[in-house]
Amino acid sequence: MLPLSDGIPARRFPLVNVALIAANLAVWILYELPHLNGSVAHASFYPCSVDGSCHAPLPWAISWITAMFMHGSWDHILGNMLFLAIFGKNVEDALGRLGYLAFYFAGGFVAMMTQTAMTFLSGNAASTHVPNLGASGAIAAVLGAYFVLYPNSRILTLVAIFPIRIPAWYFLGAWFLYQFVEANFGFFDAKANGGGVAFFAHVGGFIFGFVVARLLLSGGRITTSENPWGARAAA
Repeated sequence: MLPLSDGIPARRFPLVNVALIAANLAVWILYELPHLNGSVAHASFYPCSVDGSCHAPLPWAISWITAMFMHGSWDHILGNMLFLAIFGKNVEDALGRLGYLAFYFAGGFVAMMTQTAMTFLSGNAASTHVPNLGASGAIAAVLGAYFVLYPNSRILTLVAIFPIRIPAWYFLGAWFLYQFVEANFGFFDAKANGGGVAFFAHVGGFIFGFVVARLLLSGGRITTSENPWGARAAA
């Protein structure tokens, strides 16, 4: 299923979301494309750098950030940026610009650490040396927040060749279920340049976004015009 639109225009220009998309595209075009393999090897995140079992090009406290702006292929970056463009603008509306920026990076960190923890718990030594990269963990956090904030919006979705509208709770719920199932069936086969997917980063990011949005709603810190979750929490 490929999302095309959520039908909810942003209340104001999504400056942070647009800047994040521009930054990802700039890194891909200007930094990665000229020397893709070398760029991926240098700026990705290596789980083994956390416990010092390998000497990564960058310290893990820096590489978890650089890895969020790295991608392995055109499909990888264009797919990620499509999801961010559709769902991020409305989450930025709800959280505000600075709040959204902090939330995005926090979600990326939680996603990366979730994948790292699962790699150490269930993977082998070789899997800890596989580079992790991509914005999808942070974007998964955005999707988790959107699931809470705008559950009844209608996502224009391309299914095969047919465009149909699907409730956001169904679209994102199905997306999360797929990530969760795949995470339990071979998520340690990830390789650089599109060889695999760090599904537990998606799971961890989505849960983080869901929990943060629910807490903010129940505490009355944010509101949206379309949110039955928030109405129940305030009752």
